[in-house]
Amino acid sequence: MYRVFESLDALVTVVEEARGVPMTSNCVVPRGDVLDLLDDVREALPGEVDDAQDVLDRRDELIDDATAEAEQTRTGAQAEAQQLVADAQAEAERLVAEARAEAEQTVAHARHEAERAVGEGRRQYAELTDRAQAEADRIAHAGRAAHDRFVADGQAEQARLVAQSEVARAAHAEAMRIVDAAEGEAERLRHECDGYVDAKLAEFEDSLTKALRTVSRGRSNLWRGGPQNGAQPGPAMNGRSGTGMDLID
Repeated sequence: MYRVFESLDALVTVVEEARGVPMTSNCVVPRGDVLDLLDDVREALPGEVDDAQDVLDRRDELIDDATAEAEQTRTGAQAEAQQLVADAQAEAERLVAEARAEAEQTVAHARHEAERAVGEGRRQYAELTDRAQAEADRIAHAGRAAHDRFVADGQAEQARLVAQSEVARAAHAEAMRIVDAAEGEAERLRHECDGYVDAKLAEFEDSLTKALRTVSRGRSNLWRGGPQNGAQPGPAMNGRSGTGMDLID
C-alpha cells in the first residue's frame, strides 16, 4: 500500500510541475513518466486489494473468534469472582466465629470475676455485721450494767439520805440527779453503739459500691466493644442486664 501512495504522490507532482498551455487550464505532461507511474500503481494495487478483501472475508471469522474469546474471558472472570467471594465469605465466617468465641470467653471470665467479687463482698459484709453486732451487744451490756450500777447507787444513796430527816429533801434531789445521769450515760452509750454500727455499715456499703462499679464498668466496656461491620449485638445472655447489678441477687 505504501508503493501505491508513493506512485500517486509522484503522479501528482508530475501534474503540478507540468508546463501549462497558454490561455487554458490544460498542461503538457510527459507521457512516459505518467504511464510508468500508472503502471506502478496498477501493479501494486491488486495485491493490496486482495489483502483488503482477505481481511473483509475473514472479518466474520475474526469477530466470532473475538466474541468466543471474550465470552471465555468473561466466564473465567465470573468463576474467579465467585471463587473469591466464596473464599472471602468463608474467611469472614471464620473471623466472626473466632470473635464470638473470644467474646464469650471474655464474658465468662468477667462473670466469674464479678461473682467472685460479690461473694467476697458478702463475706466481708457478714464478717463486719457480726463484729458490729458483737460490739454493739458488748457496749449495750456495759451500758445496762453501768445504768443498773448507777441506779443502785442512787437508790442506796437515796435510802441513806431519806433515813436522815434533816437532809431528806436534798437526798431525794441528789438521787434523782444520779438516776438522770445514769440514764443519760446509758443513752450516750447506746448512741455510740449505733454510731459505731452505722460507720461500719457505711464502710461496707462503700466497698460494695466500688466493687459493683468496677464490675459494671468492665461489663460496659465489654459490650461497648462488641461485633463490628454493622453487626447488631446479641441479646443479653440469660436475661442479664449487662450492668453488673443483677449479680447482687
